[in-house]
Amino acid sequence: MADRLTIGEFSRITHLSIRMLRRYHEQDLLVPAEVDPDTGYRYYSPAQIRPALTVRRFRDLDLPLADLRRFLAAESADGPDDGTAQQVVAAHLRRLEDRLGRTQRAVEVLRELLDPEAERAVTLEELPARRVLAVTLDVPEGAGLDWYDEAMCDVDSAAGERSVLPPGGRYEHTLFTEGHGRATVYVPFEAPLPPEMPGRVRELHLPRRTAAVATHQGRHDDLDLTYGAVGSFAARNDLRSQDLVEEVYLVGPRDTDRPELWRTLVAWLIAPENG
Repeated sequence: MADRLTIGEFSRITHLSIRMLRRYHEQDLLVPAEVDPDTGYRYYSPAQIRPALTVRRFRDLDLPLADLRRFLAAESADGPDDGTAQQVVAAHLRRLEDRLGRTQRAVEVLRELLDPEAERAVTLEELPARRVLAVTLDVPEGAGLDWYDEAMCDVDSAAGERSVLPPGGRYEHTLFTEGHGRATVYVPFEAPLPPEMPGRVRELHLPRRTAAVATHQGRHDDLDLTYGAVGSFAARNDLRSQDLVEEVYLVGPRDTDRPELWRTLVAWLIAPENG
């Protein structure tokens, strides 16, 4: 093989179009070994074949240009390997695996939605009264989930020890319909109240309450399907909502890092006159 390949020859060997090779050059991803100053012709070396194919694969996998440049710079560096190239690849593989997981879950949910026989089980139940330690707050529009983590941290700190009963939350429907609203995060607490509690933690007594209830299994990506099931049950049975939904985290991230084991009780609270 010649030591100098024209762009046409290099294109035939790598199956990269001449247009794509020119773009890689413009993006500083694959600079020709030589560019004739008079004609502007690009020439490549045989040693660039493998890097060219690598660049193509990474672009096929949507590796951002900045990350690809970091990878190529690390690969071509003369100094000791500092692990940068491996870090770039590992981070992108994690992103791809996460995207693949989301796609697979979306496909599973879509199959359920398209199956007229698939219906999540809903029952009308009465939830027991509970004494809880709770934080109630107004969640602003555009907030992430930090408010939940911070509230649960305060409640756990006030409780001092892990409750044998699972934690939960009560959420106004406006949190979902308008993106903001009131939320209460709680942990059942049967022991005497601690002498000092974080300023926003309060003792609450949740009364017995009637709800359309379903147990959601697994990740929360498709929690909307369970909400749809309990809401549909209430509508079909002409049960007026309290405009509150309660979630009880029977098994969750604080119990296991295996999302397939998570269990969340979703309770669509029914107005007392329906009980």
